[in-house]
Amino acid sequence: MADIIYTKVDEAPELASASFLPIIRTFTKAARLTIGTRDISLAGRILANFPEYLTDTQKQSDALAELGQMVKQPDANVIKLPNISASQPQLNAAIAELQSQGYKLPDYPSDPANEEEKTIKSKYDAIKGSAVNPVLREGNSDRRAPKAVKEYAKKNPHRMGAWATSSKTHVATMGENDFRSNEKSVTVPAVSTGAAKIEFDAKGGDLTVLKTDWPLEEGDVIDATYMSVKALKAFLEKEIQDARDQGVLFSLHLKATMMKVSDPILFGHCVKAFLKDVFEKHAATFAELGVNPDLGVGDLEAKVATLPADKRAEVEADIKAALDNGPDLYMVNSDKGITNLHVSSDVIIDASMPALIRAGGKGWGPDGKEQDAKCVIPDSSYAGVYSAVIDFCRENGALDPSKMGTVPNVGLMAQKAEEYGSHPQTFKAPADGTIRIVDEAGNTLISHEVEEGDVWRACRTKDAPIRDWVKLGVSRSRLSGMPGIFWLNENRAHDAELIKKVNTYLPEHDTSGLDLKIMAPTEAAKYTTERIARGEDTIAITGNVLRDYLTDLYPILEVGTSAKMLSIVPLMNGGGLFETGAGGSAPKHVQQLQEENYLRWDSLGEFCALGASLEHLANAKDNAKAQVLADALDTAIEGLLDNGKSPARRVGGLDNRGSHFYIALYWAKALAAQDKDAELKAHFTPIAEALSSNEDKIVGELNSVQGSSADTGGYYHAPQAKVDAVMRPSATLNGIIG
Repeated sequence: MADIIYTKVDEAPELASASFLPIIRTFTKAARLTIGTRDISLAGRILANFPEYLTDTQKQSDALAELGQMVKQPDANVIKLPNISASQPQLNAAIAELQSQGYKLPDYPSDPANEEEKTIKSKYDAIKGSAVNPVLREGNSDRRAPKAVKEYAKKNPHRMGAWATSSKTHVATMGENDFRSNEKSVTVPAVSTGAAKIEFDAKGGDLTVLKTDWPLEEGDVIDATYMSVKALKAFLEKEIQDARDQGVLFSLHLKATMMKVSDPILFGHCVKAFLKDVFEKHAATFAELGVNPDLGVGDLEAKVATLPADKRAEVEADIKAALDNGPDLYMVNSDKGITNLHVSSDVIIDASMPALIRAGGKGWGPDGKEQDAKCVIPDSSYAGVYSAVIDFCRENGALDPSKMGTVPNVGLMAQKAEEYGSHPQTFKAPADGTIRIVDEAGNTLISHEVEEGDVWRACRTKDAPIRDWVKLGVSRSRLSGMPGIFWLNENRAHDAELIKKVNTYLPEHDTSGLDLKIMAPTEAAKYTTERIARGEDTIAITGNVLRDYLTDLYPILEVGTSAKMLSIVPLMNGGGLFETGAGGSAPKHVQQLQEENYLRWDSLGEFCALGASLEHLANAKDNAKAQVLADALDTAIEGLLDNGKSPARRVGGLDNRGSHFYIALYWAKALAAQDKDAELKAHFTPIAEALSSNEDKIVGELNSVQGSSADTGGYYHAPQAKVDAVMRPSATLNGIIG
């Protein structure tokens, strides 16, 4: 196995890899370290799952499964870049692109007609959503802003929108008959271990087994809950009307890419509620077209465009009238008319809510102007967190990045913890009845009465990851000297079970002198935000979903982006997984590259992850050269930030490729200047000299390609040779680096 595995992924991070990976290989080769790759891109995962449809030369190994085994080994060292958590439209587009390239893959069967199509659909469904992270995350999360990044943000604070005390921006959530209020939770006793099943008992009908062989172990915390669709519909209709009455934007905030079964359904109900009259009037036509509201207004419009001219004009006029008569919609792209309801994969709460808060509570409206917004978060489990931060900013004004404290996160995520592991146990109730979890002995552990269409889900959090999470929280508080808050609500069923375990496992550690508290998430958000406003630091020790939300929310407020976070996953068996930050805005970056040959993706997350990976390697394998590389890279990152060599946003400035040149230059200079390893010093001195003497020439070659279109040969499965040609345009740099 290679010393470090670097993942092949999607969109902007993968384009950036074509430029940065050769630099990594050149620098690490001098220390006799090897770099391997594994393809976990959306296209790669599709190809790996359908070998029977491919020629021998087209077949691809299942790299995700390989990595899933690798991260359980004590010597694992994996750098994981952001990959696409595919929505249905993204999956369909990737399949179509691969088919156009000669891969004879089957179409996605939305309504399978036979067993073969059911198998195909099942394989594709397993690729959708967050199919990668749960496999690789065999440890809990340790995320924090690197010191150099935080100091740079304080010296060079990013723009924050002004908050007005009169702002109408607010969070709207259900509070009842939602996932939060209907949740039930139990800790599995010894008598209930073994293969559980989930069954549906129809009212006055048959008993159907929804899932078999769900393995339960003693000490597991299992939860089940449901969203009442009747309550959801009433809530959405009320909030749509209220947004219109108040004259604020209507915005929906979900995480359909991660909650790949439940949230697209919730999204679809919102689409139908917003276009209620249209769906009622044209129900028969939509049925013939196979319209699925879960796929969004974009898919609806595409299907309507296939109608005969007269009927098409009628339906399009009705859609326009419904949009015009409703409240203004929060826009994903005002210039192109893409609304918040266009496609579910554009509705990413952990990206959209922090951006709105940073902008002074403003979102973009259809007219291209900023407006106050109603932020609709149907489930109330975590809505109060955003509401608390909004309330603080409305009362106290925008946070000041030059003075803010920091909020590192210790997140419980190992082994598919909590809701992010619920996809295989999520079902839409086929009729009125009861859904229950039954243990191997036949005892009912959890039961819910549901109505047709209700969304029911269950998840499991294993005992060992919880124990490790508590240990990591204590360790980070001890090492950092920061207070730590366990964001747990004693009045929520799942959290109440976790609190019991936290109180059991805390005494296993020396907590003397540490400030550790347990607070409900809404109160914890208020307390933490008050502290960072005073310049005080606080560790958020959270569950899996809040880990995801907070490691976008606070970094975006602190340093302007979550992509600059250091994200370490200390694997439970001793290895290390190093994640490089968020990729939520990556599609816009790809579009800009294709149109202008300019990639503004910032690889700072990759730089920081590589440094942490090298440091882990140095400690795990007692490799002094790896530590020298890591120390020099830290120096290079500081130089990159201090000298303003990160990518600019527009053509004419330094882009991603230029920032890679400068990280190579500063890294080589640091290695040439150090005296801990004479061999590395001698090796990199001429490289540093060559890069320095050719600086103007290399930057000129890199920038000269900007302003015209770039052909990468594909979006999801671009030929490597074409990507390399676009991302490595400097012959001089290539000659020095190799």
